[in-house]
Amino acid sequence: MNDEQNKLPVPPLPDGDCVQCSNPCCGGPCNSRSNLHSYNWLSDIPGGEADFDIVEVHFKNTRRGFYRNTSHLDLAVGDLVAVEANPGHDIGQVAMTGRLVKLQMRRANLRPDVEILRVFRKAKSTDLERFEAAKAREVDTMIRSRQIAADLGLKMKIGDVEYQGDGNKAIFYYIADERVDFRQLIKVLADVFKIRVEMKQIGARQEAGRIGGIGPCGRPLCCASWMTNFVSVATSAARFQDISLNPQKLAGQCAKLKCCINFEVDTYVEASKQMPHKDTILETKDSTYFQFKVDILKGEVTYSTDKSVPANLVTIPRERVFEVMALNRNGVKPDKLLPDDAEHAVEVKAFGDILGQDAINRFDRKKKRKKKSGGGDRQQGQSHQDERKQVQSGERKPKEQGGEHHDRPPRGERPQGDRRDRRERPRPGDTIPKNDPRRTQRPDKVQRNRQPKPNRREGRDGSSGSQNKG
Repeated sequence: MNDEQNKLPVPPLPDGDCVQCSNPCCGGPCNSRSNLHSYNWLSDIPGGEADFDIVEVHFKNTRRGFYRNTSHLDLAVGDLVAVEANPGHDIGQVAMTGRLVKLQMRRANLRPDVEILRVFRKAKSTDLERFEAAKAREVDTMIRSRQIAADLGLKMKIGDVEYQGDGNKAIFYYIADERVDFRQLIKVLADVFKIRVEMKQIGARQEAGRIGGIGPCGRPLCCASWMTNFVSVATSAARFQDISLNPQKLAGQCAKLKCCINFEVDTYVEASKQMPHKDTILETKDSTYFQFKVDILKGEVTYSTDKSVPANLVTIPRERVFEVMALNRNGVKPDKLLPDDAEHAVEVKAFGDILGQDAINRFDRKKKRKKKSGGGDRQQGQSHQDERKQVQSGERKPKEQGGEHHDRPPRGERPQGDRRDRRERPRPGDTIPKNDPRRTQRPDKVQRNRQPKPNRREGRDGSSGSQNKG
């Protein structure tokens, strides 16, 4: 056993990060765990590594395979090996050794008569150089293959390309909503890239796991970190948990329902069996109550006096609900839904919006206008300061005691000038006498000489419009 195997595995930290270690469950020092890595819990058992000669090798895009170590090589987790392929050879990473591989093969449902390929050798420097050169062609191949598929009119999306270790074969991963006839596409790709082509269809969840990302919970996606099998998710799981059926909140980055909806649905189903039925009606002496809302985890039920709208809401624990139901079955109606003792009463705390972010009228508040930094404002402010000093020194009375400010004359004694009071202006429809001075509104301007309109009965030249012809 080498030094790496003698080190004890250090478990990952609670927040998901790891320390500098050679833990097989962390894909290297300080790398987050992915579904390409598995932890061998039987690695510290003596003799466990040599009991089984088959190893598990992982490749790109969650592809894995089981290979027989016929040469009895000293393989450890993380070693790069050259394995048998059809045709040629491929380069992969050893993910698991020992007796745990036998359990993994049983979990993968491998048939007993399946052919198990061999491990040739540990990867040499020439093998790695050829493998890196093949990997460098993957992006350009994917972009060009997408263009070829679009030219052929195929309704499919090529998500990724994986080259074999020797560069003689490539796997094209694609997504399609319906059946696609890609026989012509395979011929074109083989002629263009001079390789053997294998098409493999994947789903939207597999593509999201291949790309990776951060979920709304703040952690890496489950499909990219640890999930290998995808179970169908139904909207009924969201209904059991009282989750709003909003497609934008229920859908993940793969545009499908989130896989985490299935994680807690069993707990909610078991807890809902201990709650009263939603059609339960409670009768009291003051009113009739209908079920309005249920908090399954807290074990509380909210009842309303109206069946359609929330009115006179009362929240009680489920024990009190069953107690009232038993009384109603016996023909007894309690005085109130809440008992007199305070041990069953549910305290409802008022929601405190400290920052005021949830106020409806937060956008209706008028903002204070900033004063302009003009000369008039400075003069007015200076006059107010002078006036305040005069009041403090006793030279002038305050305004509340009848004093005048700014040495301005009273409103009735102010000179009107050319500006007239609005109350004296004539309104439309008012009759103004001839001698009223308001008839001449602007004597400084000359009135336009308007020609009188010709009479309808007379022509434009003044002659009578009605002439006797004949």
